[in-house]
Amino acid sequence: MATQHSRRQNSGDGKAVAEELEKNDLEAGQFAADDAHLTRRILWKLDTRILPVLAVLFLCSFLDRTNVGNARLYGLEDDLGMTDHQYDIGLAVFYATYICSEIPSNLVLKKISPQIWLPFLTFCWGIVAMSLGFVQNFGGFVGVRAILGMTEGGLLPGMILYLSGIYKRGELALRIGLFYTAASLSGAFGGLLARGIAEIGTRGGLSSWRWIFVIEGLLTAIVGLITYFILPNGLASARFLTPEERSFAISRIHGVAHGDGTHSNYREQAEKFTWSEVIRGVANLQVWLTASAYFAILSGLYSFGLFLPTIIAALGYTANESQLWSVIPYAAAAVITVFIALISDRTRSRGIVMLCTLPIAIIGYAGIANVTSPRVKYGMTFLMATGLYSSVPPVLGWLSNNSAAHYKRATTSALQLAIANCGGFVTVFVYPNRQKPQFHEGHTIILSLLVAAWFLTLANVLYCWKINRDKANGKYDKWIGSGDDRDPSFKMVL
Repeated sequence: MATQHSRRQNSGDGKAVAEELEKNDLEAGQFAADDAHLTRRILWKLDTRILPVLAVLFLCSFLDRTNVGNARLYGLEDDLGMTDHQYDIGLAVFYATYICSEIPSNLVLKKISPQIWLPFLTFCWGIVAMSLGFVQNFGGFVGVRAILGMTEGGLLPGMILYLSGIYKRGELALRIGLFYTAASLSGAFGGLLARGIAEIGTRGGLSSWRWIFVIEGLLTAIVGLITYFILPNGLASARFLTPEERSFAISRIHGVAHGDGTHSNYREQAEKFTWSEVIRGVANLQVWLTASAYFAILSGLYSFGLFLPTIIAALGYTANESQLWSVIPYAAAAVITVFIALISDRTRSRGIVMLCTLPIAIIGYAGIANVTSPRVKYGMTFLMATGLYSSVPPVLGWLSNNSAAHYKRATTSALQLAIANCGGFVTVFVYPNRQKPQFHEGHTIILSLLVAAWFLTLANVLYCWKINRDKANGKYDKWIGSGDDRDPSFKMVL
């Protein structure tokens, strides 16, 4: 009897335990559902309130950087008495000052605050871009282009650093892709805008190419002023979030580790500047691998943005027709870029995605360098634009994903872009007018760089895989609790 009673009691206890476990599971499921709903609501607000602002800033940046190619078609060189070589020097000086400003800009971003620094840079380069419309000779052209590079260089690394403090690692590539489409759209928009501005003619005593600089620069300066009033410093100052949303958004970003395998540094808010973190960023092998690959990609992008109108014109189109025909490849690339960025986030992979997108651009450059049919050449520009632009969100998000601690990430992001933007020098000197209309030499050089980028990307994937394996094997255990990317719980994104 005692035994039966004991069994009934145990059975009752087991039933109670099962009911309690079921209750806990239901509560956990409800909490998870609530958290998921809250996360979707927060991401929607961030995506619709912040990304459009950054997209407009980046559109203005790319527009003011590449509109010199549009202005060239309307007589810039002839009016200023410049040779083809002097034009190239002006472009090279811009890239030199642009590169030099990137790391210092990122290091001061946190101290001055994104709400002030990013709009300030935008306003300044808008005023400088307007000044290009009033230069009278080669010296003035070079001087203004140098100042333009200094004011514009800090924008992109600053935006990448800014976004990495707002979104989790698995959310970053799509967001970069969304605002980076502004770059491809700027090619389309820039061609249409230049075509429309050219209709002003010589009104006000200014040539068509001067009006391009004046109007586009003025628009940029106005955008900079408006941005100051609508861009928050970060999640804590995002007024469009409710107190509950703000608290939850901060906690999901500043937690030590997340169940989805991501990791974020909860110490970054109070982190003080130290040169050791800068050195740790400079000495990071991933920086040099990704930066070298991005160098090749930007060499292609800058050549595409600066010389596509000239290339199309060389195929027999007028200046106005070239502006219009240059729109379509950019628009197609914008759609594909967002799609690839979404895949990159969903699969939580960066380099692996690039190993698939880079060959598209490689095929395009191989084709356009060796075919003579104008129609086939134009078709190749779609492959070039698609492969290049869709590779950018993964490569930009990759290094930020794999760097933790604010000042290390600030250094790695800016250094990557500083190295990569040296691709502008390649662009300037490998597409001289004497190569028209085939541009075989220039396309072949970019082709070689992109092939090298594919192998560099592969090397980086294998390197990140090795780090993850070493962490799993206990080789990084001395960094447990460090709160940065050396912690074994911090897994490298491949």
